[in-house]
Formats: sequence, C-alpha cells, structure tokens
Amino acid sequence: MAKRLTQAAYYKIVCSVYLLSTVIIWAFKYFNNRYNNYSIFKYVYYHTVAQTNLYDYYPKEYFDSNHYGILFGVLVAPFALLPDGPGFLLFTLMNAAVLMWAIHQLPFTIRQKTFIMLFSAVEFGNAAHYIQFNAIIAAIIILAFLLIEQEREQWATMLIAMGILVKLYPVVALTFFLFSKHKLKFIGWGLFWLVVFFALPLLITSKEFLVQSYIDWFTSLHEKNGFNVDLTSSQDISVMGTVRHLLQDATIPNWPFLLFGVVAFGIPLLRFEQYQHVRFRYQVLASALMLIVLFSTGSEHPTYIIAVSGALIWIFMQEEPFSTRNIILIILLVLLTGLGPTDTFPRPIRVGYINKYVMKAWPCIVVWLMISYELIVKDFAGLSITPEKEVERRPALQTAD
Repeated sequence: MAKRLTQAAYYKIVCSVYLLSTVIIWAFKYFNNRYNNYSIFKYVYYHTVAQTNLYDYYPKEYFDSNHYGILFGVLVAPFALLPDGPGFLLFTLMNAAVLMWAIHQLPFTIRQKTFIMLFSAVEFGNAAHYIQFNAIIAAIIILAFLLIEQEREQWATMLIAMGILVKLYPVVALTFFLFSKHKLKFIGWGLFWLVVFFALPLLITSKEFLVQSYIDWFTSLHEKNGFNVDLTSSQDISVMGTVRHLLQDATIPNWPFLLFGVVAFGIPLLRFEQYQHVRFRYQVLASALMLIVLFSTGSEHPTYIIAVSGALIWIFMQEEPFSTRNIILIILLVLLTGLGPTDTFPRPIRVGYINKYVMKAWPCIVVWLMISYELIVKDFAGLSITPEKEVERRPALQTAD
C-alpha cells in the first residue's frame, strides 16, 4: 500500500510540475511581451469575424502568418474574447491539462504514466515556450485511439474530424479505423462530424468566406512546404530534412522518403492476425504519433512533443523499460531531442552541429525504425502493455487480449 501511495505522490508531483512550469512560461512570455504565436491564434478568430484573409501577413498585429484551419477561429474564441493576460494563460494551461488528461487515460500503471510525463516534460516545455498547439494535437491522437479501444467511435471520430480541420496532423488517427469493431459506425459518425466542423465557422462568418478560407488554407500549406525545405529553415526537422542537411542539398525530393514511411507503416497493418493483441495496437499508436512528425516538412522544435510522446509510450509498455538499450534511448530523447536545440548546449555545438544536421530528429528516427521493425516481424501474442501486474489499471479503459 505504501508503495502505491508513493507512486501516486510522484505522479501528482510530476503533474504539478507541468502546471507550474506552464504558469512560469506564461509569466515570462506575457510580461516581456513575447507571445507572438498567441496573437496569431487570437486573430484567427477576429479575422474570421471580419472576413479578412486568414493567411495574409499582418505586421501591425503579429509577425509570421497563420497556418491553422478556419475552424481554429471558433475553438480559440473563448480565449480571444478575453484580455490577453488571462486569455493567454488559460490557453497555455489548457494545452497542459489536455495532454495530461490524455496520458492519464492510458490504461497503464501509475508508474508508467509518471515516467512518460516525466521524460516528455522537456518537450512539453518546448511546446509551451513556443506557444504551440502541438500538445493538444498529441492528446487528440491518443484520445481518439483510446475511445476506439472503448468502442466509442462517435467521440473518437469527433476528435479526429476536429483535429484534421485544425492542423491536419490527426489525419494519422484514421489508421485506427482498422481496429474499430464498428466500422460502419465509425464511417457514419466520421462523416457527420466532418460536416459539422466544416460548417461550424458559419456561426461567426459567411458561407463565401468559409469556402474561400479552405482554399486559401490549402494554398498556404503548399507554399509553406516550399519554404520549409530550405536549408536555413527552422522547420523540416524530419527524416527527409535530416538527409537534406547531412548532404547539404535542398533539392532532394520528399517522395522517396514519404513512400518509405507509408510502406514501413503500412506493412504491419496487413498483419490482421495481430490486431487482436493489445500490445500490437498500442505499438501502432506509438508509431503513428512519430510518423506524422518524422515525415512532415512542417516539423519544428516544438512539434516533437507529439513524436516523443509516442516514443515514450513504446518504451514504457515494454517488459523491461529500463533495459540498457532503453536507458540510452531515453537519455538521447531528453538530451539531444529535447535539449539539443536549446541554450543547454554551447552555441558552437548547437548551431554548428545539432541544428545544422537536424540532430534533434535522430533519436526519434532510431526509435521509430525499431518500432516499425517489431511491428513487421514480432509476434505480439501474450504481450502486455503493463509489465507491473501488481498495480491496478483504470477499469473504464482496461484492455485485454
């Protein structure tokens, strides 16, 4: 009993660290007037209401440009309508709370969830520091998977449709359709929610502006992809970006790498006999979280909360999560992926090596290749997702072979 209380206490401490660090980051950003990204998010709502192009540059309001779908204007409205201070604070806290809730819902032991949150804390801090929505994107993918495990396709498809129309990344969650026991229900509810969320911005704007904004969004993403592959870009922290930077050749195309990613991710999905094994399904979740980051030219420093969450889910559902191999992987994920592009490393090392050769992506690439190899060749029969059998799991989300 004492051991369980101790584990619960550690879990609460890690959760408190997430919330406290979020408030500290907010205070630093807000009181130093360094919250440009929040201004971009806020003005998606105001530009939608005013029916001004969501993807133009507005130097009097913020730097850079918006790349989120028009639906985001509705979702961010409750924060945008508040003064910047409380609106920004609540938005930041929401990112932390939603990710914490998603991890909390995993049918893992308290110890597993504590370590997943602990070792992803640096990446969460990166996402919070850059005022990004990526923590919620990770949560959407995780929660959609868990809801399908619970046979609650109506809510899983709601999250997937909403996520796709905000930032596209959750499109990878459509893979979980293969694990659904109610595929017609999945399709029906998926189409329903897609229509609902497609049209939802009509609450604050016109039909003509809605349609034009979806067209503009597609154009914006296409143009952004072209900018990302430049060797001086802070984005393209991906498999293909790694090769481009190692060879110092920006002309290397995306398609061979994308084809490889699709094939490596797709082959395990042909192993239908493995679908019945819970460990196989959760390993597909981990792979999906990493795939969408590692094969996107839009991947940047704060995007990696999504990929690292997947890597840690895979590590901590293994029989020996603290094997020598896994300890090395965790150290690399924290030091190189999490802290590599930060001031933790001296500038000559950070700029001359880590950033120049996109080394942030390297540990995640290695982990994803290991996950993919196992998914292709391993027999998952009899493998559990909770190695510590003496600790109870949450009954509502308990999944068994």
